[in-house]
Amino acid sequence: MTAALRQDQSPVAEAAPAPLVTVENLTVSFKGGDGVIKAVNGVDFTLERGKVLTILGESGSGKSVTLKAMMRLHPPRKTSYTGRIAIGGREILSLSDRELGQVRGSVVSMIFQEPMLAFDPVYTIGQQIAETVVRHEGVSRQAADKRALELLEMVQIPSAARRLKAYPHEMSGGMRQRAMIALALSCRPDLLLADEPTTALDATVQMQVLILLRQLQREMGMAVIFVTHDMGVAAEIADEVAVMYAGRFIETGPVGDVIGRRLHPYTEGLLASTVHGAQRGQRLETIAGAPPNLAKLPSGCAFAPRCRYVEPRCRETEVPLFHPKPDHAARCLRIDR
Repeated sequence: MTAALRQDQSPVAEAAPAPLVTVENLTVSFKGGDGVIKAVNGVDFTLERGKVLTILGESGSGKSVTLKAMMRLHPPRKTSYTGRIAIGGREILSLSDRELGQVRGSVVSMIFQEPMLAFDPVYTIGQQIAETVVRHEGVSRQAADKRALELLEMVQIPSAARRLKAYPHEMSGGMRQRAMIALALSCRPDLLLADEPTTALDATVQMQVLILLRQLQREMGMAVIFVTHDMGVAAEIADEVAVMYAGRFIETGPVGDVIGRRLHPYTEGLLASTVHGAQRGQRLETIAGAPPNLAKLPSGCAFAPRCRYVEPRCRETEVPLFHPKPDHAARCLRIDR
């Protein structure tokens, strides 16, 4: 950080830029047959422009629910939000439907896990990208078509002009995912949300898409929130990692610290259960048990029933975040010794 000099020449540190994303004590609950399902339970984080946050955890941990809450994509009649979500100074939970429609796509955009469900099967890829550009930027259809071609070329789709006329089912999974990225970037958003966008792809195509996303993120200066259950994917793309369990962030920090100096037993279990080349011929470790019922969360630490280090006090009280380093924190009583 640079410093400015006053008339007396004493250095004054410049104010840090405001984060693009601020989430404070976010909770997301759903009304279901078993009662109220508390899918997200008090999540806090900030994200600067040009940074990538990866939310990591098993299925059912609340990752995708958190991501969709950033755009208020959950059914409004069944969903209850509390807390605060601010993106670029806009209070997302306070916006009207009309204001929210203006923010979606232009300020914050999303790449979904399965592009076949995101694209309309009766319109071509080019028509759908161009329509989005016209809707948010108010340009002519000719200019939107030109922009659509530029976007397909930017995401490295071969024969881009011909692919503009293709329907979603006429493209391979990898090509559809690249087209989904092009659609998400069509209005140059400040924040890109990616909900496990490489899960359905084979390993080679997955790596190509990850490298492409990282390259485009750096070129466009976007902030990205990337959801995955794969520690290898997190290591490839993240600047910061938030490990999620039972609707809470249980460990957060720079990717190198979370992977290299993990603090929470759940993070340790995720790393141990990840397949890598050095494990050839070895039995893969697993995390015992299953995630808790979000409608009936246990008292104390939610991970206690599955934890190899559990102590009686773990079940007695809610575990706060401990900060052994200013930028690395975890919810585990073993840290407070």
